[in-house]
Amino acid sequence: MQHHYADINGVNLHYVTHGAGEPILFIHGFPEYWGAWKKQLIELGKDHFVIALDLRGYNLSSKPAEVEAYHIKHLVEDIRGLIQHLGLKKASIVCQDWGALLGWSFLLRHPELVHRFVTLNITHPALFDRELRENPRQQLAAQYMLVFRSPQAEPQIMGDDFAWPKQAVFNDARAHGAILSEEDTSEWISAWKQPGTITCMLNYYRAAKMGPPDGEGHPGGSNLLEGLKPEQYVVQTPVLLIHGEQDTYLLPDGQRGLKDLVPNLTIHRIPDGTHWIALEKPREVSQLVRDFVRS
Repeated sequence: MQHHYADINGVNLHYVTHGAGEPILFIHGFPEYWGAWKKQLIELGKDHFVIALDLRGYNLSSKPAEVEAYHIKHLVEDIRGLIQHLGLKKASIVCQDWGALLGWSFLLRHPELVHRFVTLNITHPALFDRELRENPRQQLAAQYMLVFRSPQAEPQIMGDDFAWPKQAVFNDARAHGAILSEEDTSEWISAWKQPGTITCMLNYYRAAKMGPPDGEGHPGGSNLLEGLKPEQYVVQTPVLLIHGEQDTYLLPDGQRGLKDLVPNLTIHRIPDGTHWIALEKPREVSQLVRDFVRS
């Protein structure tokens, strides 16, 4: 795999490329880095040109200090700028967690740049906002977002040598079949230890004002759809939603009404998959992506 840096949209983005063929761009989530996709990059790099970036604020990419720097308009422009930098007319996108919230936000604003769209567990932002505002079950599952927006988040995540994310990511994924080597986990921890990274990760939630009602006047939802007209919510691009049915953070309730917004929709359910299906089921996810991108 080849490592690159590019000055895009006022930040220096680190990204990795591999293989040749039709392009697929992978966008990671919280609290990840480009290497969360390593097994998919190796597999799909056999017959595609694959790209995975460190989002701004993560690992080896620039870390702007201001919360406003993580507003969705800047994140979308990072992806547009990277596709342009790579000289691509369009690319398929594979994304999960925060990367999928960004991926959807990019798709709604730049559908002409997306060939096929694959989202792991995350529904359309309009439906996710609805669930955060109206669904008590999803509101309960998303209480962590209010913690992440608070000043207590950094010490909670970094405390006891990152005990919480080690448990929430590594231990949980391994308990559901993920094979993570010591090299994998040490590289991941190294990404967390880059100066300022944890605050930057959390600033995604803060800039998006994302979460359930906070009891202080915020009704719940996010600002991810800011600047879009309702007619832009409808997606004509083919979309594959891969759903790990054991995800305790993202409930399937958010898929209600998805077909209305995404007429060309395919849903593949993985009964024993969790929030970390890319780690737990790398071969299955890779094959689903390959078949869908080729279809």
